[in-house]
Amino acid sequence: MTLANRTVLITGGSRGIGAAAVRQLAAKGAFAIIHYGRNRQAAEAVLNDIGGHGALVEGDLGAPGAGRAVWEQALALAPNGKIDVLVNNAATFAESGVNADWDRWTHDWANTIQVNVIASADLCKCAIPHFEANGGGRVVTLISRAAHRGDTPDYMHYAASKAAQAALTKSIARGFAAKNILAYNIAPGFTRTEMAEDWVRVYGEAAASADIPLGRMATPDEVANVIVYCAGEAPAAMTGTTIDVNGGSYIRA
Repeated sequence: MTLANRTVLITGGSRGIGAAAVRQLAAKGAFAIIHYGRNRQAAEAVLNDIGGHGALVEGDLGAPGAGRAVWEQALALAPNGKIDVLVNNAATFAESGVNADWDRWTHDWANTIQVNVIASADLCKCAIPHFEANGGGRVVTLISRAAHRGDTPDYMHYAASKAAQAALTKSIARGFAAKNILAYNIAPGFTRTEMAEDWVRVYGEAAASADIPLGRMATPDEVANVIVYCAGEAPAAMTGTTIDVNGGSYIRA
């Protein structure tokens, strides 16, 4: 299915799953608006990879109000002032267990909720009225298997944030399907990205794949395939669905 003449805003589009998704979306004809946090050089490299058929927006999603600011920047750059798909991909994943000092614990919980939950919620708050005014749209959110099975004690805050994102998507699906506003969750397990590599450096490669029946992490391209599907040809009747991409490491009943 072509995504020609559709504009997709993807957060965290300068690396990992986000960058892979940008490349695949562009290959289907989409105009990709690539959000990045700090590394403009990486974002420019991804934009160059897709022949410049897109735009860049900067924003630190850890700052209050950043989601709204990113949306407004993107809308100003969108062809015909219209965005068709929002992909909530950006996330933070910092170790912070119960043995952390209180300042570290408080900061990491607050920052994780701000980046992973509040910023994506603010983007949805901007997107939904825009989609209503334009006959519909799609929200695709990258959650995690941790939303369903939890995570290690050092990443409880991450698991909690992903469960919150999952509930946000389901609420959008229930509340706005009649207006052709569709919402999908994608729940990867460990994926071979820079963020996962930080975890591997702490716990080791064997620990990362020990409970994955497939025997390896997913690749960014594998997850990106599902993003493209949800952005385009996934049936409307699938709204509210969570699609797992975890190598069999968590299979929901």
